Amino acid sequence: MEQNTAVAGIPDFQEILTNPILDIAARFWDDERYKAFTVCYRSMRAVDDLVDNRKASGQKLSDAEKEQISSTITEWVATGAMLGSSIQKNLKEIRGRFGLPSWPWQRLSKSMIYDVNHEGFESFPAFLEYSEGAAVAPASVFMHLCGVAEKEGDYHPPEFNVIEAARPLARFCYLVHIIRDFQKDQEENLNYFANNLLEENGLTPSELKEIAAGAEVSPKFRRLMGKYHGFAGQYQAEARDMINRIGVHLEPRYLLSLEIIFGLYSLVFEKIDVSGGRFTTAELKPSAEEIKERINSVVLAFASSKD
Repeated sequence: MEQNTAVAGIPDFQEILTNPILDIAARFWDDERYKAFTVCYRSMRAVDDLVDNRKASGQKLSDAEKEQISSTITEWVATGAMLGSSIQKNLKEIRGRFGLPSWPWQRLSKSMIYDVNHEGFESFPAFLEYSEGAAVAPASVFMHLCGVAEKEGDYHPPEFNVIEAARPLARFCYLVHIIRDFQKDQEENLNYFANNLLEENGLTPSELKEIAAGAEVSPKFRRLMGKYHGFAGQYQAEARDMINRIGVHLEPRYLLSLEIIFGLYSLVFEKIDVSGGRFTTAELKPSAEEIKERINSVVLAFASSKD
């Protein structure tokens, strides 16, 4: 069966278990699509890191620096600056070959420029709008590469709306990221919790930093995390439904890659203990053995469903 061939073809399977989840999932693809994934995500990572690394310094950005970074990001979208000539050339060729539109990069840049010019989010809807570029746009590239169909050497567009297909899974994964990486993000001066929900639960940004550094986890912080855990659960259910709906349009190995993403983020989600956990990186990050077991479980269930 194709899905078993895909699994057998993964190089150094044991060694990739600590890689980012999307990379693990994309290893189930054929080589050409995996290469396309790595180039696209490397290009998106470049602008994301530009912003995150600057914020991690802890020094407040001046208006002049905000303008300079925003201009750099705008130029990146227009010309491919920051990528280097070889990556820029590869990205252009890949986007042409796979019919990838420009809007994911444009939406990502819009969110990164927002990040440069704002501290946090006034409301959860404002965060969701931000996530359209920060999470849904990269996920749409992944979904597009899953959905294109190769016919006689050419790639044809997916037979479903890519952004609608990507959105629930992207939001589920992003919210799980925010809970899982709470401690790490706070150490790097990154905060993804909406201001109105902090205020609603009587929390301040300084209290978040204190808890991340080891202070007692307060009931009001647990209420905040419970809220985000609930949001993540809502999008988990929507993502499950969406994967089931678009599965008929995907070749087995590409559908399997989505199941791997869903399964591995669900593994992290299951580790979140709102009532008793400490929300540390060590507590929420699965081990390589747990990841391996979950991948095997997803693959076996997938194979059985295709018999």
